Amino acid sequence: MNQFTNHQADFNKLVSKLRIRILPKYRKLSQPDGPEGRLRNLRQTVTALIKYERIELSYSRADEARGYAERLISEAIRHGDVHKPTMEMASYWLYEKQLVHKLFKVLVPRFSEYQMSYTALFKAPLNFPTSLKSRSVLELKGNPFPPLIFDGSRNKNLIHNILLEEAYKERKRQEYAEIVNKVSTSEKQKNLNNDFGKESLSKAVQDVSEGEALLKSVEINLNEQCTENLPLKLH
Repeated sequence: MNQFTNHQADFNKLVSKLRIRILPKYRKLSQPDGPEGRLRNLRQTVTALIKYERIELSYSRADEARGYAERLISEAIRHGDVHKPTMEMASYWLYEKQLVHKLFKVLVPRFSEYQMSYTALFKAPLNFPTSLKSRSVLELKGNPFPPLIFDGSRNKNLIHNILLEEAYKERKRQEYAEIVNKVSTSEKQKNLNNDFGKESLSKAVQDVSEGEALLKSVEINLNEQCTENLPLKLH
């Protein structure tokens, strides 16, 4: 029994143990190019995941490519960049060869102490009504993006919280500037109307005074003319 247990333990060391559920049979992805097109799509998915660390795609394709990405990272952690089969595996699955350097120099140190899966898979909302296919988000853990699931923390020092707070302040500054602009414009219009009213009133008063003076002068002239035309009285 002990001998069997030792052999079993040695056998487990030969293959990296994956930390996600793997289906016993591969998925049948819709691919008109056959097995070659299936492998090409899976390689493109693994390459995009290593490069961007968060991608959105169909659920079936993401779940199928996730196992290959987990195995690739696990082998890289286990053997390092001096193991020829592991380097060949990385070169096969990653179309962009600079990502091989990222795999061993960035991802391996990040996941070397992990006791859980290296990837996370979330279901995304449907693109209704354009498409009814199930969508998902596949990401590497420890990526620099904001988490998709709220963890209840209110840390203001997180980069996304800082950016959101600055965006909120900028929007408030713009709203206050618009309010001040409207108030100043209304005040200017009001002052302009008051000045115009004062000018109109003073002009009307001046016209009335000029009219009264003209009327007095006309009356004086009429009186003078009447006085000159009066007949002489006989005594």
